Order: sequence, then structure tokens, then C-alpha cells
Amino acid sequence: MDIRVQAAPFDFGAEAGAFAEGHTQAGAIVTFTGVVRGDDSLTRMEIEHYPGMTERALEKIAGQAMDRWALADCLVIHRHGPMVPGEAIMMVATAARHRADAFAAAEFLMDYLKSRAPFWKKEYREGAEDWVAAKDADEAALGRWDGD
Repeated sequence: MDIRVQAAPFDFGAEAGAFAEGHTQAGAIVTFTGVVRGDDSLTRMEIEHYPGMTERALEKIAGQAMDRWALADCLVIHRHGPMVPGEAIMMVATAARHRADAFAAAEFLMDYLKSRAPFWKKEYREGAEDWVAAKDADEAALGRWDGD
């Protein structure tokens, strides 16, 4: 289990390749990358976190995925600081003998990172700035993991 919270950009291809190379016994590698969505007025996004607390929360979420599915390993990279549209914010990778476990664990990680990881996002638009509010749909997505 590799958890990283960092300001620096990461190379998705290099990270995915290195993760896959380290898991030659896995029958499935699933990866996902979230990027800053651009629109006509968004100039940048800034993500804040509490060092220490954030890493512990991500470790707990990843540990739950490892316990719940038959994973060989998982990787979570999440950035903080300023980012512009098109830049990668986060990456999840899972390795398992079977694709169902790899896909389910990756989706679980993405849902919990979106709704429960202690990050705060602020969007900067021409002449305005606003904190990004939690979305009801993101919270509702967590319900599918109850009672599995």
C-alpha cells in the first residue's frame, strides 16, 4: 500500500507502469486519474489539507479496500496546492488476481477519496473565488458500499 500526498505533479504513465511492473502475479491492474475540470472561466483550483491527518485518513481508506477485496496492493496519490485545468489531481491504482476485485476496490477508493478524504478545494474564476461544496450525489455514492 503506497499513499502519497504531494504538491508536485506526477507522471501518470510512469506511475501506472511502475505499479504494474511491481505486480506481475496480478491478473488485473486498474488505474484512475482525476483531473482539474476546465471551463471558460476557471483559472485555477487550490486544494488544502492538514498534513499528518490527511495521510492517516487516506491510509485508513486504503486499508479498508485492502481488507474488503482480495488486493495484492493499492496506490493512492493526491496532490495539494494550486493546479490549473487539465492537471492531474489524484491517482488510484489497484492490483488483484481478478478484475472484479480490482475494479470494485478502485471505485470504492475513488468514492471515499471524493467524499471522506480531508481535502478542501477552492476554485478561482475571473473575478471570483469559491470553496467547492460537497455534492449530494457524491455522498449518495457511498451508500452502495454499505452492507456488501
